[in-house]
Amino acid sequence: MTVLDTRALNRATLARQLLLDRADVPVLDAVAHLGGLQAQEPQEPYVGLWSRLRAFDPAVLSDLLTRRSVVRTHLMRRTVHLLAADDVVAWRARHDAMLRQRVLGTYRRELDGMDLDELAAAGRSVMADDEPRTMSELARALTERWPAPGPRPIGEMLVAALIPMVQLPPRGVWRTRAGARYALLSSWLGREIDPPAPEGTDPVGQVLVRRYLAAFGPAATADLRAWSGLAGLPAAVTALRGELVTFRDERGRELLDLPEAPRPDPDTPAPVRFLPAFDNAILGYHDRSRIIDDAHRGLSVAGERAVLVDGRVAATWSVEAGTVTVTPLRSLSRADREAVAEQGRELASFLSDKESHRVQVTPFPT
Repeated sequence: MTVLDTRALNRATLARQLLLDRADVPVLDAVAHLGGLQAQEPQEPYVGLWSRLRAFDPAVLSDLLTRRSVVRTHLMRRTVHLLAADDVVAWRARHDAMLRQRVLGTYRRELDGMDLDELAAAGRSVMADDEPRTMSELARALTERWPAPGPRPIGEMLVAALIPMVQLPPRGVWRTRAGARYALLSSWLGREIDPPAPEGTDPVGQVLVRRYLAAFGPAATADLRAWSGLAGLPAAVTALRGELVTFRDERGRELLDLPEAPRPDPDTPAPVRFLPAFDNAILGYHDRSRIIDDAHRGLSVAGERAVLVDGRVAATWSVEAGTVTVTPLRSLSRADREAVAEQGRELASFLSDKESHRVQVTPFPT
């Protein structure tokens, strides 16, 4: 079985993630291809798409959100993602059990003994008037009936697990600050989510495997589990094995992939790219060594924004008062510093609507 080294996996990841060459595709197609963008920080997907698409116009993404073609909702890993509406409708039921278990994992003591189906029915009754509500407003409407857990556990169980919900605009609109207000997904989109598949079948799981490999492969089932939060989708993987190709990584793990998916030459040059907080190019794997050193693995979980140099995380970045500040994690060559500065100036221009091109690359301590 062919062994793919770390650099080969890195270039494959960059190609699948649209980070090797900026893509000339519609914004909605990019969101769908990526399987959504992690979006608990509402403005971060704009940087993620700016780094991936040629001539990205943030107004287009805002328009897709207000026109309900993309939605903000809890899905993979119980985190808020920005997803194509069609994908949410098709995928939501497959994630139900995982979402419920993840909230219970946080609030098991508070929610112990509660009839969650009864709680879901009560929550739907409150939301049936189609009035948007914050999580706190929804929870407070039910705390007289269930006072013991407190509003936070009840609210999170309802909006993140029991009831398919969306976070409504203006939250997530470009350069707009707004709290999270929720509505029923079915009301917002005007259609119900697809029902669960018959027992013993997993057609949605097969779709998720294919879509994950298209955007993240070659990858192990543990990586698929880390991205989705689902338990590795073993039945779906088994059903698809005949149409997949397999490799091994340098650690001996089996990697699955789509036969025709791009696997560029490991020596393909990789341009500097700025990633937003919680970008799935990093978080979408169990073994993230293809893109980030183990010593820096915690940066992405902590919400640090990363800079890729030669395809790997080599710095973090922040922005304040129109100035993009880059903090290297290792020594950079003069050519790399210049490339980082050039891309940083472009990012500053994007974030400031061309009012600033200021960038500062701080020295790496020696």
